[in-house]
Amino acid sequence: MFLATTTGDFGKFFTSDKDRVKGLYEAGFRYMDLSMYSGDRPGWQYMQPDWEEQIDELKEYADNLGMTFVQAHSPGTCGNPLVHNEAYDQLVASTIRSIEICGKLGIKNTVIHTGWHDDIQYNAEGEKKYFEENMKFISALFPAMEKNGVNVLIENSTKANMGSKYFFYTGNEMRAFLAYANHPLLHACWDTGHANVEGSQYQQIVDLGEELYGLHVNDNRSGRDEHMMPYTGSLNLDEIMCALIDSNYKGYFTFECGSTLVNPGYWLCKRKEFTKETRLSTVPYFLHCGFEKLLYETGKYALEAYNCFEG
Repeated sequence: MFLATTTGDFGKFFTSDKDRVKGLYEAGFRYMDLSMYSGDRPGWQYMQPDWEEQIDELKEYADNLGMTFVQAHSPGTCGNPLVHNEAYDQLVASTIRSIEICGKLGIKNTVIHTGWHDDIQYNAEGEKKYFEENMKFISALFPAMEKNGVNVLIENSTKANMGSKYFFYTGNEMRAFLAYANHPLLHACWDTGHANVEGSQYQQIVDLGEELYGLHVNDNRSGRDEHMMPYTGSLNLDEIMCALIDSNYKGYFTFECGSTLVNPGYWLCKRKEFTKETRLSTVPYFLHCGFEKLLYETGKYALEAYNCFEG
C-alpha cells in the first residue's frame, strides 16, 4: 500500500501548490492528494484563463521531484450541493474544473462532500429525499467524470458535524446511495476520523468492500472531528489496518491530519486568547516540518507493521 498525504498540510504556509509539493517531498512523501477544497471561493487561481498552463507547470515540477498526485479533494468551503444559489453555481463550476485538473494530472480519484439541509431527517423518508437532491448535483458532474476518466468518491461524515441533516454515516448507507446512483465512476472514500467519533468502524469498512476507493486517515479524541495524526487520539490503527486488509483494499493510505498543529482562530479548535503577547500564537514553519516528517514515519511504521508498505 502506498503512503500519501494532502498538499493541504502546508496550506497555512504557502499559497503555491509547487511550494506545498516541495514541503511534502522534504518530509519524505512521494505520493500526494491535491487539496482543491477552497476552490469554490471567488478568484480561485485554477478558474483563470491560464489554468491549463498552471497545471502543466505543476505536473512538470512534481515529476522532476519524483512526486505523484494520486488523489484529490474537490472544492467545498462555500457552496452546498443542496442549496441552489450563487454559491451553488460556483461550486458546480469549480468541481467540474477540479475534475478536469485531475484528468490532466492523471489523478483517478477525487473526493466530494455531498450536501446537507435542515429539512432532512435521519429516517427512511429523509434518506429518499437526500438521495434525490444530491443526485441533482452529482449528475451534473457525470460528463466531466466520463470525459476525464476520473472517479468521484462520496465521503462519510459524523453526526458531531452534521446531526440529522446528512446521511452517510455507515458503509451500508454509502453503498445504498452508490447503488441508487448506479454510475461506474462513483465510489466511496472513508474518513477514519469521522468514523471514530461515531464508534467502531471495522465492519463499516468491510461493508464498503470493493466500493472503497480512497481514504482520509486521521485521529481525534472521540468527541468531535479534529483531524489529528494517529496516536494523538483514540483511533485504533489495528482496527483500520485489519479492515483494509480484510476488505482487500487496493487504494492509497492517505492522511488528512492537517489540524494536528493549529493556528489561533482555527474552526475545529479555537485557541484561548491572550492579548498582552502573541509571539507564540502561530505554529512556526520548522515545527510544522518536524511534524510532517513524523507523520510520514508514522504512516510508514503502520504499513510496515502489516507488511504492506510499498513506498
